[in-house]
Amino acid sequence: MQSLKDIVPAAENNINARFILLEKGKATVEGQKKTCLALVADETAAVHFELWGEECDAFEGGDILSLRNGIFSYNRNNNLVLRAGKRGQVQKVGEFSMAFVETPNMSEIRWLPPPHSSSSTAAANAYVQDAVVSPHSRIFPPI
Repeated sequence: MQSLKDIVPAAENNINARFILLEKGKATVEGQKKTCLALVADETAAVHFELWGEECDAFEGGDILSLRNGIFSYNRNNNLVLRAGKRGQVQKVGEFSMAFVETPNMSEIRWLPPPHSSSSTAAANAYVQDAVVSPHSRIFPPI
């Protein structure tokens, strides 16, 4: 399992993580897909998590979720979100008892594309952190 603080934007379904759903926004319809944005966190960081279709109704605040083969990338609204995507899977594995932090929020970091490199290693293709846009979620501000 990956810690949320270690995720990096990529166009690959390679994130396996466990986190608690802290807050869920209202569902919207994009094209023919129902989506809703949620704030999730583990003991290292928080991130915006995009739920699709039936996932919007399946999970509630306090649910502990396990993500397998997830993706951390930009959605149609150009927001950086973690999601299961077409190849991943998210499922409820518990509820309420999990340590978490709300900062840093990995979706509130400005990321730079990888520098050009002749190397074909995965590290050469990883985005790098440029700056913190906000220390906490601007979509789900702290109370």
